[in-house]
Amino acid sequence: MLLGAIADDLTGATDLALMLSREGMRTIQTIGIPKAELDLKDVDAVVVALKSRTNPAGDAVAMSLEALAFLRDVGAQQFLFKYCSTFDSSPAGNIGPVTEALMQALGTGLTIVCPAFPANGRTIYKGHLFVGDQLLSDSPMRNHPLTPMTDSSLVRLMAGQSQLRVGLVTRETVVQGPSAVAQAFELAREKGEQALVVDALTDADLRIIGEAAAGMVLITGGSGIALGLPENFRRAGLLRPAGEEVVFSAPAGRSMILAGSCSDATRGQIKAAIAAGIPALKLDPLAIAEGRLRVEEALIWALAQSAGVPLIYSSAEPDEVKAAQAALGRERAGSLIEHFLAEMALGLRASGVRRLIVAGGETSGAVVGALAPDALFIGPEIDPGVPWTLTLGQTEPMALALKSGNFGAPDFFLKAWDLLP
Repeated sequence: MLLGAIADDLTGATDLALMLSREGMRTIQTIGIPKAELDLKDVDAVVVALKSRTNPAGDAVAMSLEALAFLRDVGAQQFLFKYCSTFDSSPAGNIGPVTEALMQALGTGLTIVCPAFPANGRTIYKGHLFVGDQLLSDSPMRNHPLTPMTDSSLVRLMAGQSQLRVGLVTRETVVQGPSAVAQAFELAREKGEQALVVDALTDADLRIIGEAAAGMVLITGGSGIALGLPENFRRAGLLRPAGEEVVFSAPAGRSMILAGSCSDATRGQIKAAIAAGIPALKLDPLAIAEGRLRVEEALIWALAQSAGVPLIYSSAEPDEVKAAQAALGRERAGSLIEHFLAEMALGLRASGVRRLIVAGGETSGAVVGALAPDALFIGPEIDPGVPWTLTLGQTEPMALALKSGNFGAPDFFLKAWDLLP
Protein backbone atom coordinates (compact mmCIF):
# COMPACT_ATOMS: atom_id res chain seq x y z
CA MET A 1 0.00 0.00 0.00
CA LEU A 2 1.39 3.32 -1.10
CA LEU A 3 -1.42 5.87 -1.28
CA GLY A 4 -4.49 6.13 0.93
CA ALA A 5 -7.25 8.50 -0.17
CA ILE A 6 -10.36 9.82 1.55
CA ALA A 7 -13.10 11.13 -0.74
CA ASP A 8 -16.06 13.14 0.52
CA ASP A 9 -18.52 11.55 -1.89
CA LEU A 10 -18.88 8.40 -3.94
CA THR A 11 -18.56 9.70 -7.49
CA GLY A 12 -15.54 11.76 -6.50
CA ALA A 13 -13.94 8.62 -5.09
CA THR A 14 -14.60 6.77 -8.33
CA ASP A 15 -13.17 9.66 -10.33
CA LEU A 16 -9.99 9.57 -8.23
CA ALA A 17 -9.70 5.78 -8.36
CA LEU A 18 -9.92 5.98 -12.15
CA MET A 19 -7.17 8.60 -12.25
CA LEU A 20 -4.83 6.44 -10.16
CA SER A 21 -5.67 3.32 -12.15
CA ARG A 22 -4.94 5.10 -15.42
CA GLU A 23 -1.56 6.15 -14.05
CA GLY A 24 -0.63 2.54 -13.31
CA MET A 25 -1.63 2.04 -9.67
CA ARG A 26 -3.65 -1.05 -8.80
CA THR A 27 -6.57 0.66 -7.12
CA ILE A 28 -9.59 -0.46 -5.12
CA GLN A 29 -12.39 1.82 -4.00
CA THR A 30 -14.16 0.92 -0.78
CA ILE A 31 -17.62 2.09 0.22
CA GLY A 32 -16.95 3.58 3.61
CA ILE A 33 -14.75 1.64 6.03
CA PRO A 34 -14.79 -2.00 4.85
CA LYS A 35 -16.77 -4.29 7.14
CA ALA A 36 -14.96 -7.35 5.84
CA GLU A 37 -11.19 -7.76 5.64
CA LEU A 38 -9.95 -7.06 2.11
CA ASP A 39 -7.01 -8.73 0.41
CA LEU A 40 -4.74 -5.76 -0.30
CA LYS A 41 -1.46 -7.57 -0.96
CA ASP A 42 -1.47 -6.60 -4.66
CA VAL A 43 -3.06 -3.16 -4.20
CA ASP A 44 -1.11 0.09 -4.56
CA ALA A 45 -3.86 2.54 -3.61
CA VAL A 46 -7.10 2.42 -1.66
CA VAL A 47 -9.75 5.12 -2.03
CA VAL A 48 -12.30 5.27 0.79
CA ALA A 49 -15.59 6.73 -0.41
CA LEU A 50 -17.48 8.62 2.29
CA LYS A 51 -20.78 10.47 2.17
CA SER A 52 -19.58 13.47 4.13
CA ARG A 53 -19.73 16.43 1.77
CA THR A 54 -22.99 17.88 3.08
CA ASN A 55 -23.00 16.38 6.59
CA PRO A 56 -22.57 18.61 9.65
CA ALA A 57 -18.88 19.52 9.88
CA GLY A 58 -18.36 17.58 13.10
CA ASP A 59 -19.74 14.40 11.54
CA ALA A 60 -17.60 14.87 8.42
CA VAL A 61 -14.49 15.26 10.56
CA ALA A 62 -15.27 12.13 12.58
CA MET A 63 -15.91 10.05 9.45
CA SER A 64 -12.72 11.29 7.81
CA LEU A 65 -10.59 10.54 10.87
CA GLU A 66 -12.01 7.02 11.01
CA ALA A 67 -11.10 6.54 7.34
CA LEU A 68 -7.62 7.89 8.05
CA ALA A 69 -7.15 5.38 10.88
CA PHE A 70 -8.11 2.53 8.54
CA LEU A 71 -5.71 3.69 5.83
CA ARG A 72 -2.87 4.05 8.32
CA ASP A 73 -3.57 0.55 9.63
CA VAL A 74 -3.26 -0.97 6.15
CA GLY A 75 0.07 0.78 5.59
CA ALA A 76 -0.55 3.83 3.40
CA GLN A 77 2.55 6.02 3.10
CA GLN A 78 0.92 9.17 1.74
CA PHE A 79 -2.61 10.50 2.14
CA LEU A 80 -4.97 12.43 -0.11
CA PHE A 81 -8.19 14.19 0.89
CA LYS A 82 -10.28 14.39 -2.26
CA TYR A 83 -13.16 16.84 -2.69
CA CYS A 84 -15.09 18.17 -5.66
CA SER A 85 -13.34 20.11 -8.43
CA THR A 86 -15.89 22.89 -7.81
CA PHE A 87 -14.96 22.99 -4.10
CA ASP A 88 -18.55 22.14 -3.09
CA SER A 89 -18.89 23.31 0.50
CA SER A 90 -20.65 25.75 2.80
CA PRO A 91 -19.20 28.66 4.81
CA ALA A 92 -18.92 26.26 7.76
CA GLY A 93 -17.15 23.50 5.83
CA ASN A 94 -16.62 20.74 5.28
CA ILE A 95 -13.37 21.04 3.36
CA GLY A 96 -11.63 23.36 5.82
CA PRO A 97 -12.53 21.50 9.04
CA VAL A 98 -11.66 18.08 7.59
CA THR A 99 -8.33 19.32 6.22
CA GLU A 100 -7.47 20.84 9.57
CA ALA A 101 -8.36 17.64 11.46
CA LEU A 102 -6.38 15.41 9.09
CA MET A 103 -3.33 17.67 9.36
CA GLN A 104 -3.48 17.54 13.13
CA ALA A 105 -3.90 13.75 13.18
CA LEU A 106 -0.95 13.26 10.83
CA GLY A 107 1.22 15.81 12.61
CA THR A 108 1.90 17.83 9.49
CA GLY A 109 2.09 21.60 9.29
CA LEU A 110 1.65 22.11 5.55
CA THR A 111 -0.65 20.89 2.80
CA ILE A 112 -1.89 22.08 -0.57
CA VAL A 113 -5.36 22.99 -1.83
CA CYS A 114 -5.76 22.21 -5.52
CA PRO A 115 -9.19 21.16 -6.86
CA ALA A 116 -8.18 21.82 -10.49
CA PHE A 117 -9.33 19.31 -13.12
CA PRO A 118 -8.51 20.85 -16.53
CA ALA A 119 -9.99 17.91 -18.48
CA ASN A 120 -13.38 18.94 -17.12
CA GLY A 121 -12.79 22.69 -17.36
CA ARG A 122 -11.85 23.29 -13.70
CA THR A 123 -8.79 25.53 -13.47
CA ILE A 124 -7.21 27.80 -10.87
CA TYR A 125 -5.59 31.15 -11.63
CA LYS A 126 -4.44 33.69 -9.04
CA GLY A 127 -6.19 31.53 -6.48
CA HIS A 128 -9.58 31.82 -8.20
CA LEU A 129 -11.43 28.70 -9.34
CA PHE A 130 -12.87 28.71 -12.85
CA VAL A 131 -15.52 26.45 -14.38
CA GLY A 132 -14.83 26.63 -18.09
CA ASP A 133 -14.52 30.32 -18.90
CA GLN A 134 -16.53 31.42 -15.87
CA LEU A 135 -15.51 32.17 -12.33
CA LEU A 136 -16.96 29.59 -9.95
CA SER A 137 -19.19 32.31 -8.49
CA ASP A 138 -20.64 33.07 -11.94
CA SER A 139 -21.08 29.42 -12.96
CA PRO A 140 -24.22 27.27 -12.50
CA MET A 141 -22.71 26.17 -9.16
CA ARG A 142 -24.03 29.41 -7.68
CA ASN A 143 -27.48 27.76 -7.82
CA HIS A 144 -26.48 24.38 -6.35
CA PRO A 145 -29.34 23.30 -4.05
CA LEU A 146 -27.06 22.03 -1.25
CA THR A 147 -23.74 23.87 -1.62
CA PRO A 148 -24.25 27.11 -3.59
CA MET A 149 -20.84 28.55 -4.45
CA THR A 150 -20.93 32.35 -4.51
CA ASP A 151 -17.21 33.06 -4.10
CA SER A 152 -14.47 31.90 -6.47
CA SER A 153 -11.46 32.76 -4.27
CA LEU A 154 -10.10 29.52 -2.82
CA VAL A 155 -7.91 31.52 -0.44
CA ARG A 156 -10.97 33.27 1.04
CA LEU A 157 -13.05 30.09 1.05
CA MET A 158 -10.39 28.03 2.84
CA ALA A 159 -9.60 30.78 5.34
CA GLY A 160 -13.29 31.21 6.09
CA GLN A 161 -13.81 27.51 6.78
CA SER A 162 -10.79 26.88 8.99
CA GLN A 163 -8.27 28.33 11.40
CA LEU A 164 -5.45 27.57 8.94
CA ARG A 165 -3.18 30.28 7.58
CA VAL A 166 -3.77 30.15 3.84
CA GLY A 167 -1.23 31.10 1.19
CA LEU A 168 -0.98 31.02 -2.60
CA VAL A 169 1.45 29.57 -5.13
CA THR A 170 0.77 31.24 -8.47
CA ARG A 171 1.14 29.76 -11.92
CA GLU A 172 4.18 31.92 -12.55
CA THR A 173 5.93 29.69 -10.02
CA VAL A 174 4.33 26.46 -11.21
CA VAL A 175 5.56 26.83 -14.80
CA GLN A 176 9.14 27.09 -13.50
CA GLY A 177 8.97 23.43 -12.58
CA PRO A 178 8.88 21.08 -9.55
CA SER A 179 11.98 22.54 -7.88
CA ALA A 180 10.51 26.07 -7.91
CA VAL A 181 7.21 24.80 -6.51
CA ALA A 182 8.96 22.78 -3.80
CA GLN A 183 10.96 25.89 -2.90
CA ALA A 184 7.71 27.86 -2.65
CA PHE A 185 6.39 25.19 -0.28
CA GLU A 186 9.42 25.59 1.98
CA LEU A 187 9.16 29.39 1.92
CA ALA A 188 5.50 29.16 2.90
CA ARG A 189 6.38 26.81 5.74
CA GLU A 190 8.92 29.32 7.04
CA LYS A 191 6.25 32.06 6.90
CA GLY A 192 3.90 29.93 8.98
CA GLU A 193 1.43 29.27 6.17
CA GLN A 194 -0.35 25.93 6.48
CA ALA A 195 -2.66 25.49 3.48
CA LEU A 196 -1.39 26.57 0.07
CA VAL A 197 -3.77 27.17 -2.81
CA VAL A 198 -1.83 26.24 -5.97
CA ASP A 199 -2.71 27.54 -9.44
CA ALA A 200 -3.15 24.98 -12.24
CA LEU A 201 -4.37 25.51 -15.80
CA THR A 202 -3.20 22.29 -17.47
CA ASP A 203 -2.50 18.64 -16.73
CA ALA A 204 1.20 19.48 -17.08
CA ASP A 205 0.80 21.93 -14.19
CA LEU A 206 -0.77 19.20 -12.07
CA ARG A 207 2.10 16.81 -12.80
CA ILE A 208 4.59 19.50 -11.75
CA ILE A 209 2.68 20.13 -8.53
CA GLY A 210 2.41 16.41 -7.85
CA GLU A 211 6.15 15.92 -8.24
CA ALA A 212 6.86 18.86 -5.93
CA ALA A 213 4.53 17.32 -3.31
CA ALA A 214 6.35 13.97 -3.23
CA GLY A 215 7.39 14.47 0.39
CA MET A 216 4.07 15.85 1.61
CA VAL A 217 2.25 13.58 4.05
CA LEU A 218 -1.17 15.03 3.19
CA ILE A 219 -2.39 16.46 -0.10
CA THR A 220 -5.86 17.89 -0.67
CA GLY A 221 -7.68 18.63 -3.91
CA GLY A 222 -9.69 17.21 -6.75
CA SER A 223 -8.87 14.02 -8.59
CA GLY A 224 -6.62 15.93 -10.98
CA ILE A 225 -3.97 16.43 -8.32
CA ALA A 226 -3.41 12.66 -8.37
CA LEU A 227 -1.96 12.85 -11.89
CA GLY A 228 1.57 13.43 -10.64
CA LEU A 229 1.59 11.19 -7.56
CA PRO A 230 2.13 7.66 -8.99
CA GLU A 231 5.33 8.72 -10.77
CA ASN A 232 6.79 9.79 -7.42
CA PHE A 233 6.47 6.22 -6.18
CA ARG A 234 7.99 4.95 -9.44
CA ARG A 235 10.99 7.23 -9.09
CA ALA A 236 11.45 5.87 -5.55
CA GLY A 237 11.38 2.28 -6.85
CA LEU A 238 8.12 1.47 -5.06
CA LEU A 239 5.81 1.15 -8.07
CA ARG A 240 6.25 -1.03 -11.15
CA PRO A 241 6.22 0.54 -14.63
CA ALA A 242 2.73 1.09 -16.01
CA GLY A 243 1.50 -2.15 -17.57
CA GLU A 244 -1.35 -3.26 -19.74
CA GLU A 245 -4.91 -2.37 -18.84
CA VAL A 246 -6.84 -5.00 -16.92
CA VAL A 247 -9.66 -6.59 -18.89
CA PHE A 248 -13.09 -5.49 -17.65
CA SER A 249 -15.91 -8.01 -17.92
CA ALA A 250 -19.42 -6.74 -17.21
CA PRO A 251 -22.11 -9.18 -16.10
CA ALA A 252 -24.91 -9.92 -18.54
CA GLY A 253 -28.32 -8.49 -17.75
CA ARG A 254 -30.69 -5.61 -18.30
CA SER A 255 -29.56 -1.96 -18.29
CA MET A 256 -31.09 1.09 -16.60
CA ILE A 257 -30.35 4.77 -15.84
CA LEU A 258 -31.15 6.58 -12.56
CA ALA A 259 -30.55 10.35 -12.39
CA GLY A 260 -30.93 12.50 -9.30
CA SER A 261 -28.58 15.37 -10.10
CA CYS A 262 -30.01 18.78 -11.00
CA SER A 263 -26.77 20.07 -12.52
CA ASP A 264 -26.70 21.69 -15.95
CA ALA A 265 -24.64 18.79 -17.33
CA THR A 266 -27.03 16.08 -16.18
CA ARG A 267 -30.10 17.99 -17.34
CA GLY A 268 -28.46 18.31 -20.75
CA GLN A 269 -27.72 14.59 -20.81
CA ILE A 270 -31.33 13.81 -19.98
CA LYS A 271 -32.56 16.08 -22.77
CA ALA A 272 -30.19 14.39 -25.24
CA ALA A 273 -31.33 10.92 -24.16
CA ILE A 274 -35.03 11.79 -24.46
CA ALA A 275 -34.43 13.41 -27.85
CA ALA A 276 -32.77 10.15 -28.96
CA GLY A 277 -35.89 8.19 -28.03
CA ILE A 278 -34.91 6.86 -24.61
CA PRO A 279 -38.05 6.08 -22.56
CA ALA A 280 -38.05 8.36 -19.52
CA LEU A 281 -40.02 8.73 -16.30
CA LYS A 282 -39.72 11.97 -14.33
CA LEU A 283 -40.12 11.75 -10.56
CA ASP A 284 -42.06 14.42 -8.68
CA PRO A 285 -40.92 14.77 -5.04
CA LEU A 286 -44.34 16.11 -4.06
CA ALA A 287 -46.03 13.05 -5.56
CA ILE A 288 -43.61 10.81 -3.65
CA ALA A 289 -44.19 12.70 -0.38
CA GLU A 290 -47.98 12.47 -0.78
CA GLY A 291 -47.90 8.77 -1.68
CA ARG A 292 -49.13 9.35 -5.25
CA LEU A 293 -46.00 7.71 -6.68
CA ARG A 294 -44.48 4.58 -5.16
CA VAL A 295 -41.29 2.68 -5.91
CA GLU A 296 -43.32 -0.36 -7.01
CA GLU A 297 -45.11 1.69 -9.67
CA ALA A 298 -41.87 3.12 -11.04
CA LEU A 299 -40.38 -0.39 -11.14
CA ILE A 300 -43.34 -1.72 -13.11
CA TRP A 301 -42.94 1.11 -15.61
CA ALA A 302 -39.17 0.58 -15.95
CA LEU A 303 -39.36 -3.18 -16.44
CA ALA A 304 -42.15 -2.83 -18.98
CA GLN A 305 -40.00 -0.78 -21.35
CA SER A 306 -38.73 -2.80 -24.30
CA ALA A 307 -37.05 -0.11 -26.43
CA GLY A 308 -33.77 1.48 -25.40
CA VAL A 309 -32.39 1.82 -21.87
CA PRO A 310 -35.06 3.27 -19.56
CA LEU A 311 -34.27 6.47 -17.69
CA ILE A 312 -35.82 7.39 -14.34
CA TYR A 313 -34.94 10.89 -13.21
CA SER A 314 -35.77 13.57 -10.68
CA SER A 315 -33.48 16.21 -12.24
CA ALA A 316 -35.26 19.53 -12.57
CA GLU A 317 -34.67 23.19 -13.38
CA PRO A 318 -33.58 25.48 -10.50
CA ASP A 319 -37.06 27.02 -10.12
CA GLU A 320 -38.66 23.56 -9.80
CA VAL A 321 -36.06 22.54 -7.21
CA LYS A 322 -36.70 25.69 -5.16
CA ALA A 323 -40.46 25.11 -5.28
CA ALA A 324 -40.06 21.53 -4.03
CA GLN A 325 -37.70 22.67 -1.28
CA ALA A 326 -40.15 25.37 -0.24
CA ALA A 327 -42.97 22.85 0.01
CA LEU A 328 -41.06 19.98 1.64
CA GLY A 329 -38.00 21.55 3.22
CA ARG A 330 -34.54 21.48 1.71
CA GLU A 331 -33.28 18.31 3.40
CA ARG A 332 -36.51 16.34 3.08
CA ALA A 333 -36.84 17.09 -0.64
CA GLY A 334 -33.37 15.69 -1.27
CA SER A 335 -33.66 12.69 1.02
CA LEU A 336 -37.01 11.64 -0.48
CA ILE A 337 -35.46 11.39 -3.92
CA GLU A 338 -32.31 9.67 -2.68
CA HIS A 339 -34.31 7.07 -0.74
CA PHE A 340 -36.67 6.50 -3.67
CA LEU A 341 -33.84 5.92 -6.16
CA ALA A 342 -31.94 3.71 -3.70
CA GLU A 343 -35.04 1.52 -3.32
CA MET A 344 -35.36 1.53 -7.10
CA ALA A 345 -31.81 0.21 -7.43
CA LEU A 346 -32.56 -2.67 -5.06
CA GLY A 347 -35.72 -3.52 -6.98
CA LEU A 348 -33.91 -3.34 -10.30
CA ARG A 349 -31.14 -5.67 -9.10
CA ALA A 350 -33.72 -8.15 -7.83
CA SER A 351 -35.40 -7.99 -11.26
CA GLY A 352 -32.24 -8.86 -13.19
CA VAL A 353 -30.72 -5.44 -13.95
CA ARG A 354 -26.94 -5.85 -13.94
CA ARG A 355 -25.81 -2.67 -15.71
CA LEU A 356 -26.72 0.63 -14.11
CA ILE A 357 -25.80 4.28 -14.66
CA VAL A 358 -26.38 6.58 -11.68
CA ALA A 359 -26.07 10.36 -12.08
CA GLY A 360 -25.39 12.62 -9.10
CA GLY A 361 -23.00 12.36 -6.18
CA GLU A 362 -25.63 12.20 -3.44
CA THR A 363 -27.78 9.86 -5.52
CA SER A 364 -24.83 7.56 -6.23
CA GLY A 365 -23.99 7.47 -2.55
CA ALA A 366 -27.56 6.46 -1.66
CA VAL A 367 -27.70 3.81 -4.39
CA VAL A 368 -24.37 2.22 -3.52
CA GLY A 369 -25.27 2.37 0.16
CA ALA A 370 -28.36 0.33 -0.62
CA LEU A 371 -26.59 -2.14 -2.92
CA ALA A 372 -23.81 -2.44 -0.30
CA PRO A 373 -20.84 -3.84 -2.25
CA ASP A 374 -17.61 -4.35 -0.29
CA ALA A 375 -15.60 -2.48 -2.91
CA LEU A 376 -15.51 -1.42 -6.56
CA PHE A 377 -13.07 -2.56 -9.22
CA ILE A 378 -12.26 0.28 -11.64
CA GLY A 379 -12.96 -0.34 -15.34
CA PRO A 380 -12.89 1.64 -18.60
CA GLU A 381 -13.37 5.40 -18.69
CA ILE A 382 -16.58 6.67 -20.33
CA ASP A 383 -15.82 10.39 -20.09
CA PRO A 384 -13.14 12.25 -18.09
CA GLY A 385 -13.56 11.26 -14.46
CA VAL A 386 -16.30 8.66 -15.00
CA PRO A 387 -15.44 4.96 -15.36
CA TRP A 388 -17.47 1.80 -15.39
CA THR A 389 -16.93 -0.13 -12.16
CA LEU A 390 -17.64 -3.69 -11.08
CA THR A 391 -19.05 -4.39 -7.62
CA LEU A 392 -17.00 -6.79 -5.48
CA GLY A 393 -18.05 -9.03 -2.61
CA GLN A 394 -21.54 -9.89 -3.80
CA THR A 395 -23.11 -13.05 -5.21
CA GLU A 396 -24.60 -11.02 -8.06
CA PRO A 397 -22.05 -8.47 -9.31
CA MET A 398 -23.21 -5.36 -11.17
CA ALA A 399 -21.55 -2.96 -13.58
CA LEU A 400 -22.06 0.56 -12.21
CA ALA A 401 -21.25 3.93 -13.75
CA LEU A 402 -21.40 6.48 -10.95
CA LYS A 403 -21.42 9.94 -12.49
CA SER A 404 -20.87 13.21 -10.69
CA GLY A 405 -23.70 15.53 -11.67
CA ASN A 406 -21.41 18.01 -13.41
CA PHE A 407 -19.43 15.43 -15.39
CA GLY A 408 -19.90 13.85 -18.79
CA ALA A 409 -20.63 14.92 -22.36
CA PRO A 410 -24.23 15.49 -23.53
CA ASP A 411 -24.37 12.00 -25.07
CA PHE A 412 -23.12 10.26 -21.91
CA PHE A 413 -26.30 8.22 -21.32
CA LEU A 414 -26.21 7.04 -24.93
CA LYS A 415 -22.56 6.10 -25.48
CA ALA A 416 -21.64 4.56 -22.09
CA TRP A 417 -23.06 1.16 -23.07
CA ASP A 418 -20.69 0.84 -26.03
CA LEU A 419 -17.77 0.24 -23.65
CA LEU A 420 -19.33 -2.86 -22.10
CA PRO A 421 -18.74 -6.30 -23.65
